[in-house]
Amino acid sequence: MPFNLDDIDRSIIAALVEDSRLSVRQLAERVHISRSAAHKRFTALVESGAIRKFTAEVDRAALDMSVTAVVVVKIGERPWPEVRDELASLPFVEKVQAVSGDIDALVTVNAPDNTALSQVILRRIHEVPGVVSTRSLLILDEVEGSRPGSHRH
Repeated sequence: MPFNLDDIDRSIIAALVEDSRLSVRQLAERVHISRSAAHKRFTALVESGAIRKFTAEVDRAALDMSVTAVVVVKIGERPWPEVRDELASLPFVEKVQAVSGDIDALVTVNAPDNTALSQVILRRIHEVPGVVSTRSLLILDEVEGSRPGSHRH
């Protein structure tokens, strides 16, 4: 569903991507509109689903989750929604994504150490009915790029 966002809506989203704790007054100041206009637009963005949720971005190391891997998963004949939901419910699984090409899914796993990581991959993921095979890619270094809404086209 297209959201029909204008430049002001995009500016509000960009400001919230940068700092989701901004008050309506601060939003209004940042995008140079009245407080009531900022409140109306903010509410419309949330109600339309253009802004889905507000969350804290936490450093994995602060949670003692220092090992991350992307697990490439090949899925057999079981329906995707069932496999997806079961994979997403496993401990240490951050994200499950369906992908195109010769693989079926990418599963991002964060764990406190290599032992826990291998337990999740070798035991838990492989035990999910429908998972045919996996290949694991250990993340050695990463840097954040721009997040949706943080720049203009």
